[in-house]
Amino acid sequence: MFYACVRAVVAVCLRLFYRVKVNAPGAEPEGPVLFVGNHPNGLIDPALVFILTRRKVTFLAKAPLFRMPVLGWLLKGLDALPVYRKQDDPTKMGGNEGTLDAAKGALVQGRAITIFPEGKSHSEPGLAELKTGASRIALSAAKEGAPVRIVPVGLTYAEKHVFRSEVLIDVGPAIEVATFLPADAASEPDSVRALTERIAEGLRAVTLNLEEWADLPLVQLAEQLFSFKQGGTLDAERLRLWARGVQLFRAQEPERFEDVRTHLASFQRRLALVHAEGPKDLALVYRTGNVVPFVVKNLLALVFGLPLFALGLVLFWLPYQVPRVASRKAELDVQATVKFLTAFVVALVWWAALTVAAGLWGGTFWALPTFLIVPPLALFTLYFAERWDVLLRDIDVFFTLGDRARLKALLLSDGERLAAEVERLAEEYRPKVDATVKR
Repeated sequence: MFYACVRAVVAVCLRLFYRVKVNAPGAEPEGPVLFVGNHPNGLIDPALVFILTRRKVTFLAKAPLFRMPVLGWLLKGLDALPVYRKQDDPTKMGGNEGTLDAAKGALVQGRAITIFPEGKSHSEPGLAELKTGASRIALSAAKEGAPVRIVPVGLTYAEKHVFRSEVLIDVGPAIEVATFLPADAASEPDSVRALTERIAEGLRAVTLNLEEWADLPLVQLAEQLFSFKQGGTLDAERLRLWARGVQLFRAQEPERFEDVRTHLASFQRRLALVHAEGPKDLALVYRTGNVVPFVVKNLLALVFGLPLFALGLVLFWLPYQVPRVASRKAELDVQATVKFLTAFVVALVWWAALTVAAGLWGGTFWALPTFLIVPPLALFTLYFAERWDVLLRDIDVFFTLGDRARLKALLLSDGERLAAEVERLAEEYRPKVDATVKR
């Protein structure tokens, strides 16, 4: 019951904090499963597993977290297992044997486990070197006859520390651990290394895994141009193929790579100057039949929504600022964790405070409606603020490009030329990228 309640609350809160997309082809895996993921975002990463699966999952977490107020109580209530790291306390490293045995026992019992084999959260653009713990746990359970499968989980954040930014949870094909079982004790280290490398391959297949963060805008714009040329929608799997292609392109043709990169960067800067988010903004045609309904709909939203939004700002402006201030000095890979946990605690405290204040002022007659109205009003305020930002951008693009046909035509022409170049590169490098995927 405790696990189910925590899972439900955390899943709802995460979907409020982020715009979550899940790409999980096939049925949810049953039996003993080890979920392994990349680790770019502190405690948010394991919490996202609550959204991925409805199974009860045993988490492995670094030991210092178990000593933290509230969080330590939650981890113990969720039956999480502590991992003792050398950098935390070298004298307690021996405790890991008990943790590995407990994790193996959970798999033998047919349960699910989550582990992040990089061993730490970080803000590097690619995977860190994987630790061997996940492989050793899986092989130990498989030796006892458990049909263990390892499921790679890729977590890709648009802006991991920004409220209402997008996160993609991508699930790769399961890895059958039985095929890596050693023939004898002497070959066990080789089996552990081989399985660890196979896990790394699985994670690379579901993450962008860039060489440097400067490549991310390049990869995103290449995908935008390609989808614009093809007439389709942005595709997460194709985005990862672009990331691999960029690495090959840079290594094999550095001069040509820099030339294309310069042109793409120039085009991106010009898009930013006219406040366009991508090539598709340039293809928009403003007709009376489109513009009038847009204006009427948004005017009605303002008329009816603005008073509630104003009330929400008065009531919630202060608690909305607290998480931002609290996370200001935190490292990038834990900023979202600090924001999320702070917002969760502040929201509950503020909700209770407003209810009590209403009760003291007007008795139960005011306290009960306040208790019921505060959550939906807070959510509406966030939604309206988000929608207002989108509306302002749409209006900005309209007034910047709507009556500047020549500028729009020039940018569109450049975009189409670059899209054709990107398409040629895709055709040229597709066989090479496919070869790296199959290796």
